[in-house]
Amino acid sequence: MTLARALFVALLVVALFADSPAAQPKGLHLVLTPSQKPTDLLAAGEEFGQTLGRLLGMPVRVTVASDYAAVIEALRNRTADLAFVHPAGYVLANREAKATILARNVWHGKTTFTSRIFIRKDGGVRQLEDLRGKTIAFVDPNSTSGYIYPMGLLIQRGLVKNRDPKTFFRDVVFAGAHDAAMRALVNGHVDAVASFDLAREQYVTDPAERERIDFVAETSPIPEAGIAARAGLPTDTFARVQNALFSIRGEKYAGLLKRLYGIDGFEPADDRDYDVVRATYELVGVRPR
Repeated sequence: MTLARALFVALLVVALFADSPAAQPKGLHLVLTPSQKPTDLLAAGEEFGQTLGRLLGMPVRVTVASDYAAVIEALRNRTADLAFVHPAGYVLANREAKATILARNVWHGKTTFTSRIFIRKDGGVRQLEDLRGKTIAFVDPNSTSGYIYPMGLLIQRGLVKNRDPKTFFRDVVFAGAHDAAMRALVNGHVDAVASFDLAREQYVTDPAERERIDFVAETSPIPEAGIAARAGLPTDTFARVQNALFSIRGEKYAGLLKRLYGIDGFEPADDRDYDVVRATYELVGVRPR
């Protein structure tokens, strides 16, 4: 066999292998951001994984990350193929792990939301400036509505100096999840919390308790969270997952989606949608842990 013919055969074998089913993933691993109670989230996530797996014709394993930063790590080291990411989490995943946004959540009929700084009406706080010297619960240093955006607002208002919240607040805690932060406020453990705009309605179910909660500041709109894919996921798998996600909507899936982050479904997304989040991230100066 001539050298040219041998090279042709070798290239043909490589091409056939690359296009063969064996070269495609036999299953996918989806990681969830722990923005609410992990046990409830995992139950809904596993059901979602089964649904997605049926549509794809391959198993989808679902786990809940230990914290927000662990989601980025899973995409970076490719132990996860897909991840539910909050907006700032996507910015980090794209920058640090070369992840690509697959689809954007639709939430309460919208693809944007805001962050609010909530207070108790009986706490003597009437405006944002009244929180000077008081206590606040954020969610996580990498949470979009639970830290990044409210901190950006505080910096822009000139209340926080040197990107340090303790230059304005007496004490700062991180609750780890939005529901835990809101419960800390309701129970009087802190004077304020930073969370997404409908956190009061979602997590304070007692009407009397809900009536006691108000907010004193609200950020500009934030592009909704979504699902990101790791770098190197085969192009055809990427497209198949996208198509499957876009089909998970309507009455048939409404109950499942409500249990999973309270969303309505998914819409197309573009990396450029998150440029405003990148700008806020730079303003706040948070770096990956």
